[in-house]
Amino acid sequence: MNHGCYLMDGGTIEIGDNVFIGPFCGFYTASHPMNYAERNKGLERALPIVIGDNCWFGANVSVLQGVSIGAGCVIAAGSVVTEDVPGNCLIAGVPAKIKKRIEQ
Repeated sequence: MNHGCYLMDGGTIEIGDNVFIGPFCGFYTASHPMNYAERNKGLERALPIVIGDNCWFGANVSVLQGVSIGAGCVIAAGSVVTEDVPGNCLIAGVPAKIKKRIEQ
């Protein structure tokens, strides 16, 4: 894990073996209600993040609450991962989408 990374661990964050995490990545388990009246009450929930083995995160990647990332993925710099990703994929973008499958 490189410098400047942030782990918001209200929920669990499970990181597999041999995972490379670039600088300034953030893993955010917290979620707030969309409705402002509920949000203003201070309500929050935390959902786990699960990262499989042998993944590589470029710089400035954000992973949001409740996301699972399969083993062998590469997440391009600056991506925002909002949904689960199967293993062995290159994902990129905001929100992150599968760009190609990686042949291992």
